Amino acid sequence: MNLPWHLYLMAVLFIIAGLNHFRNPRMYIKIIPPFFTNPKLINILSGVAEVTLGALLMVGYTSNFAAWGIIALLIAVFPANFYMYQNKKASFGLPNWILFVRLPLQLVLIFWAYQYTL
Repeated sequence: MNLPWHLYLMAVLFIIAGLNHFRNPRMYIKIIPPFFTNPKLINILSGVAEVTLGALLMVGYTSNFAAWGIIALLIAVFPANFYMYQNKKASFGLPNWILFVRLPLQLVLIFWAYQYTL
Protein backbone atom coordinates (compact mmCIF):
# COMPACT_ATOMS: atom_id res chain seq x y z
CA MET A 1 0.00 0.00 0.00
CA ASN A 2 1.40 3.39 -1.00
CA LEU A 3 0.76 5.85 1.84
CA PRO A 4 0.68 9.63 1.26
CA TRP A 5 3.69 11.75 2.28
CA HIS A 6 1.60 13.83 4.71
CA LEU A 7 0.78 10.69 6.67
CA TYR A 8 4.51 10.09 7.10
CA LEU A 9 4.91 13.72 8.16
CA MET A 10 2.29 13.29 10.88
CA ALA A 11 3.89 10.03 11.96
CA VAL A 12 7.35 11.57 12.26
CA LEU A 13 5.99 14.57 14.18
CA PHE A 14 4.31 12.28 16.70
CA ILE A 15 7.39 10.08 17.04
CA ILE A 16 9.61 13.11 17.67
CA ALA A 17 7.12 14.57 20.16
CA GLY A 18 6.86 11.21 21.91
CA LEU A 19 10.63 10.82 22.19
CA ASN A 20 10.82 14.33 23.61
CA HIS A 21 8.71 13.13 26.57
CA PHE A 22 11.77 11.10 27.61
CA ARG A 23 14.38 13.67 26.59
CA ASN A 24 12.74 16.53 28.47
CA PRO A 25 10.17 15.06 30.87
CA ARG A 26 10.03 18.12 33.16
CA MET A 27 8.56 20.18 30.34
CA TYR A 28 5.62 17.79 29.95
CA ILE A 29 5.17 17.09 33.65
CA LYS A 30 4.87 20.84 34.24
CA ILE A 31 1.77 21.08 32.01
CA ILE A 32 -0.10 18.09 33.44
CA PRO A 33 -2.99 19.44 35.54
CA PRO A 34 -2.59 18.78 39.28
CA PHE A 35 -5.81 16.73 39.51
CA PHE A 36 -3.87 13.91 37.81
CA THR A 37 -2.18 12.07 40.64
CA ASN A 38 0.86 10.60 38.87
CA PRO A 39 2.21 13.06 36.30
CA LYS A 40 5.44 11.10 35.77
CA LEU A 41 3.49 8.00 34.75
CA ILE A 42 1.17 10.04 32.54
CA ASN A 43 4.19 11.58 30.81
CA ILE A 44 5.70 8.15 30.17
CA LEU A 45 2.42 6.68 28.91
CA SER A 46 1.71 9.60 26.59
CA GLY A 47 5.28 9.49 25.24
CA VAL A 48 5.02 5.75 24.57
CA ALA A 49 1.61 6.26 22.96
CA GLU A 50 2.91 9.00 20.65
CA VAL A 51 5.92 6.96 19.53
CA THR A 52 3.89 3.77 19.09
CA LEU A 53 0.99 5.41 17.26
CA GLY A 54 3.37 7.38 15.06
CA ALA A 55 5.17 4.18 14.07
CA LEU A 56 1.90 2.31 13.47
CA LEU A 57 0.67 5.17 11.32
CA MET A 58 3.43 4.38 8.81
CA VAL A 59 2.34 0.76 8.37
CA GLY A 60 -0.46 0.39 5.84
CA TYR A 61 -2.56 -2.20 7.63
CA THR A 62 -2.30 -0.44 11.03
CA SER A 63 -2.58 3.19 9.89
CA ASN A 64 -6.37 3.28 10.37
CA PHE A 65 -6.08 1.99 13.94
CA ALA A 66 -3.20 4.40 14.65
CA ALA A 67 -5.15 7.38 13.31
CA TRP A 68 -8.03 6.60 15.67
CA GLY A 69 -5.51 6.22 18.49
CA ILE A 70 -4.00 9.61 17.68
CA ILE A 71 -7.47 11.17 17.74
CA ALA A 72 -8.10 9.64 21.17
CA LEU A 73 -4.67 10.80 22.38
CA LEU A 74 -5.26 14.36 21.17
CA ILE A 75 -8.54 14.44 23.07
CA ALA A 76 -6.85 12.97 26.16
CA VAL A 77 -4.07 15.58 26.23
CA PHE A 78 -6.42 18.52 25.74
CA PRO A 79 -6.60 19.18 29.51
CA ALA A 80 -2.82 19.78 29.50
CA ASN A 81 -3.17 22.37 26.75
CA PHE A 82 -6.02 24.05 28.59
CA TYR A 83 -4.01 23.98 31.83
CA MET A 84 -1.12 25.69 30.04
CA TYR A 85 -3.52 28.43 28.96
CA GLN A 86 -4.98 28.83 32.45
CA ASN A 87 -1.89 28.53 34.63
CA LYS A 88 0.97 31.04 34.49
CA LYS A 89 3.52 28.53 35.86
CA ALA A 90 2.62 25.96 33.18
CA SER A 91 2.66 28.53 30.34
CA PHE A 92 6.46 28.67 29.93
CA GLY A 93 6.07 32.45 29.75
CA LEU A 94 4.38 32.24 26.35
CA PRO A 95 1.91 34.99 25.47
CA ASN A 96 -1.73 34.12 26.17
CA TRP A 97 -2.69 34.51 22.51
CA ILE A 98 -0.26 31.72 21.52
CA LEU A 99 -1.61 29.47 24.26
CA PHE A 100 -5.15 30.25 23.15
CA VAL A 101 -4.37 29.46 19.49
CA ARG A 102 -3.01 26.06 20.57
CA LEU A 103 -6.48 25.05 21.81
CA PRO A 104 -8.26 25.00 18.41
CA LEU A 105 -5.06 23.65 16.86
CA GLN A 106 -6.00 20.36 18.56
CA LEU A 107 -9.09 20.27 16.33
CA VAL A 108 -6.92 20.78 13.25
CA LEU A 109 -4.69 17.89 14.32
CA ILE A 110 -7.75 15.72 15.00
CA PHE A 111 -9.10 16.52 11.54
CA TRP A 112 -5.70 15.72 10.02
CA ALA A 113 -5.61 12.35 11.76
CA TYR A 114 -9.22 11.66 10.78
CA GLN A 115 -8.18 11.81 7.12
CA TYR A 116 -6.35 8.51 7.65
CA THR A 117 -9.35 6.70 9.13
CA LEU A 118 -11.32 6.78 5.89
